[in-house]
Amino acid sequence: MKRPPVVILCGGRGTRLRERTESVPKALVEIGARPILWHVIQIYAAQGFERFLLATGYLGEAIEEFAAAERWPAGVEVECVDTGLDTPTGGRISKLGPLLRGGPFCATYVDGVADVDLEAQLEFHAGHGALATVTVVQPDLQWGVAELDGDRVSGFVEKPRSERWINGGFFCFGPGALAYLDEGSVLEREPLGRLAGEGQLRAYRHHGFWDCMDTYKDAVVLNDLWSAGEAPWRIWEPAPVDAR
Repeated sequence: MKRPPVVILCGGRGTRLRERTESVPKALVEIGARPILWHVIQIYAAQGFERFLLATGYLGEAIEEFAAAERWPAGVEVECVDTGLDTPTGGRISKLGPLLRGGPFCATYVDGVADVDLEAQLEFHAGHGALATVTVVQPDLQWGVAELDGDRVSGFVEKPRSERWINGGFFCFGPGALAYLDEGSVLEREPLGRLAGEGQLRAYRHHGFWDCMDTYKDAVVLNDLWSAGEAPWRIWEPAPVDAR
């Protein structure tokens, strides 16, 4: 199956990661000495995706410098587009509309990594006929959970997996989805809500690893996984692009 272009949302300020993002954009905060942006692109590139559009904003010049200097895998093209300092997520995608050439496209956040099967997701998206697919995940909770029998504590479960599904990024969109966006759109609010209300949004359930680098604590966890050689999202190993 031909792989569509991938939009990566790289424009946010990363305010909850301010320990790292006062001097660098969130996209360039590192996991294992490589920016998280590099990891996200590798997840897609390892599964045959070649064209990437980076929707930049805050400290976008630094992202553009990194993308231009990096040695990407053969065939991979990375283009940075300044979508504005304070443009919301849906607005950033809307501004890239002319570059998407009227075809389907994928999109994701720059702070989420997963071992998601993107080919299976594309097949799922093509099969259901709706305009949009969102990958949904069940994250591990940050706290242990008390098990109660009335007011008696019968035990504890340490950081169980949530029973609820949340937006994990890794979207697929048909070209018609752009009509639901404008420059002021917050993707996760009115556009996705409207798509859902009109029966045009489907959920691709990902049961494997997923994590989001939202806070400094998250960055530490992901770096620890990488350092220990236990990063499940590293589906591209062995990877000649790792050689420096």
